[in-house]
Amino acid sequence: MNAENEVVVLGIGGSLRKGSFSKKVLEKAATLMPEGSRLQFADLSKIPIFNADFIRQPEPAVAEFKKLVSDTDGFLIVTPEYNYSVPGYLKNAIDWASVPDNVFAKKTGAIMSSSTGMMGGARAQYHLRQSFVFLDSRIINRPEVIINFVDKKLNEKGEFADENAVKFMRDLLNNLVAEVRTQKSLSK
Repeated sequence: MNAENEVVVLGIGGSLRKGSFSKKVLEKAATLMPEGSRLQFADLSKIPIFNADFIRQPEPAVAEFKKLVSDTDGFLIVTPEYNYSVPGYLKNAIDWASVPDNVFAKKTGAIMSSSTGMMGGARAQYHLRQSFVFLDSRIINRPEVIINFVDKKLNEKGEFADENAVKFMRDLLNNLVAEVRTQKSLSK
C-alpha cells in the first residue's frame, strides 16, 4: 500500500507518568497496527488547564494537538482509571480539542483501558465513551480491550506482553483501521 493510502491513527496515552502502563500498552499497539497503517503518538504534557477565556487563542500545545487530531485519520486512546473515572489531564485535552471547533466530530476512534486493579480501567473507558458520544465521534465498540492487573503483564524488559490481551488489541486495531478506510472511501 502506498503512503497516499496509508491510514494514520493518533495514539493518545492517558497517563503522564514516566513508566506509564498506558504508554507501554500504546507502544505495543503500535507494533500491532494492520498493514498499511501506523500509529503516531501525541504528547499532551504541555497542554494547559482548560480555560474558556482562551479558546480563540489557545496555547501552541493546544493548537498542535488539535492539528494532530485533524490531520490524522483516526485515534486510539489508552487510559488508566483514576478515582473511577478518566484522568483529569486526558479529559482536559479532549475538552480543548472540542472548542470552538470540535476536531473529534465524525472522527473514528477506539479506546483501550488498563489498570493494576481487577476492573482494568473499565469505568474510565465507559466515561470516555460517553464523552465521545457527545463529541459525535465514531467509536469502535468491539472487541472491548480492558486490561486488568497490567503491572503483572510486563516481560523482563518492562514491555507489555500478554497474549490474550494482544489478540483483542489486534482485533480492535483491525476493526478501527477497516472502519477508517470505509469512511475515507465514502467521503471521496
